[in-house]
Amino acid sequence: MTRANAMPDKEPTPTRRAARPRANQDIPTFSLYGEAGPATGAEFVHIEDIRSRSAPHDWEIDAHTHRGLFQIVAIAEGGAEVSLDGRALTAAPPVVVTLPPAAVHAFRFRRGTRGHVLTIAEALLFDAAGDAVAGMVQELFLEARVIALDEAAMRPVLLLLDQVAAEFRSEAPGRTALVEWLLRAALLHIARAHLAASRAHAGGRGPGHAARFAAFRTLVEARYREHWPLSRYCAALRLTEGQLNRLARRLGGHSAAELIQQRLFLEARRRLIHVAAPIARIAYDLGFQDPAYFCRIFKRRTGMTPSAFRRSHE
Repeated sequence: MTRANAMPDKEPTPTRRAARPRANQDIPTFSLYGEAGPATGAEFVHIEDIRSRSAPHDWEIDAHTHRGLFQIVAIAEGGAEVSLDGRALTAAPPVVVTLPPAAVHAFRFRRGTRGHVLTIAEALLFDAAGDAVAGMVQELFLEARVIALDEAAMRPVLLLLDQVAAEFRSEAPGRTALVEWLLRAALLHIARAHLAASRAHAGGRGPGHAARFAAFRTLVEARYREHWPLSRYCAALRLTEGQLNRLARRLGGHSAAELIQQRLFLEARRRLIHVAAPIARIAYDLGFQDPAYFCRIFKRRTGMTPSAFRRSHE
């Protein structure tokens, strides 16, 4: 989350949505809070309260994204209107917003909103890839989402983030190691709540299914621009096409192939809105060898040509 330009001191109206840049402007990419320089170190962690950065800017955070950094915005009191990749959502506390590096996001907080913004280096988050809980934690960041928690689930998350913040400000021995343990504990509590909701939605499927589905979504995130056939995903995951499709339908609501296409065209929409590049360049960057084919399939999925879609978001 980064700071927006300062605005006059006035109460935001409930109907006003978080700002976003025009379609023909590049989406701003930051490390932290308007800082253009990269975050240094594979173990980069940063935490601060929502008020300290948002209040001086009328509680509004303009649309932006991050490079190699994941964020969690934990809202204990107040609330926010949130834009996540063009989706307008309401974050009513207790709630957590998870933001992967690719997500374009903006916030309009209610005045007095209380909570934390936790920023984590990509390498640090996925360092525990061999852990039994890694799939649960990684699933949190496969897409930007708003996760509603009840009071009981939110309480330990806030306590742990309070401890992370206290250690972040200290110079005590073992500070770095303790911060990492605390933040992973906080992530696991959030993942538990998300998994419980996912299992309820999917009819009580076990954590093994969630871990396999998280592995699939992680692989899609890494390979969707390469247009892998479904058989290659299955081989990498050691699943049959039938097994992968059943898993995808249970936990993702669609076939595996459709989830892959959704991710590809989510990126296409992001770039058309936020990146000032010719449509042919966007098509090539997304792995299409023929821009005309990209235009046809984009129109088939959205009902609009890429040019029309871009104009509609100006």
